[in-house]
Amino acid sequence: MVHGEARHGRRRTRSLVMGVALVLAMTAGAAMIAGKGTASETAAAGAGAAAPGSPEAIASRLSAMLQSARAVISKHQAEINDPALGDKHLGADVVIAEATANYKAKTGEDPESYPPDSRQGRLIRAQMDAIRDVMDNAQDEINKEGVAFKGFIPATFARLVNESFAERVKGDAHIKVTAPPELVRNRKARPDDWEKQVIAGKFRDPAWARGAPFAEVVAGDGGGKAFRMAVPEYYAASCLSCHGSPKGSIDITGYPREGAAEGDLSSVISITLAEP
Repeated sequence: MVHGEARHGRRRTRSLVMGVALVLAMTAGAAMIAGKGTASETAAAGAGAAAPGSPEAIASRLSAMLQSARAVISKHQAEINDPALGDKHLGADVVIAEATANYKAKTGEDPESYPPDSRQGRLIRAQMDAIRDVMDNAQDEINKEGVAFKGFIPATFARLVNESFAERVKGDAHIKVTAPPELVRNRKARPDDWEKQVIAGKFRDPAWARGAPFAEVVAGDGGGKAFRMAVPEYYAASCLSCHGSPKGSIDITGYPREGAAEGDLSSVISITLAEP
């Protein structure tokens, strides 16, 4: 890359970050005063204020929908793991309805309102169809009586949704939940080089605004360009039963606990949009 191109690339990155930061500043205060959401949820909502249909807006909305649906599974985790309860009444329609309500609270938008022929509308609908697909396929497992822990946890749900989504959009977009390398439990979730750089150089920098996403345009796999956004997430109190203390003790999933504390960086939602 020549020096002129390098300077242009840095300006493009700075403008993307400043644009995301600006909408965060405009919305985060009101959202937190209202008591709505964690820092990462507020960040996703703030980033969602970007120009409709822009890569920033699309990526932030995909992140918000994934968080909204994953929160439904977290909310119903005790029911899912109740061995005495058969039908959990947690079918796809219920999960979609609750996820949509969460999404509306997070973004102020109805996902059904997006024009179906727009990129934003197509991708959000593909994501909702993926949620429906995962929940339809999970019914036999989550409704088993006599079995407590079923392995259907928010992280598994998110991975399955992202895999189904990828099959539907055929390279137009990619969503992955990754984490700092030492926190990754599933090898499929290991961060790539770009994600490692963002985690180490941005999200772990004390000067980085907590919850603020990072976005930039990078070289794509096919020789073109791609838009990438990373959204940091942090451990909530409900996460610590599996990820808290004592460090090294085995949690319900069979993994050693990380010894994390509430508010520590836990994961990153990484979204890639191919250049249209």
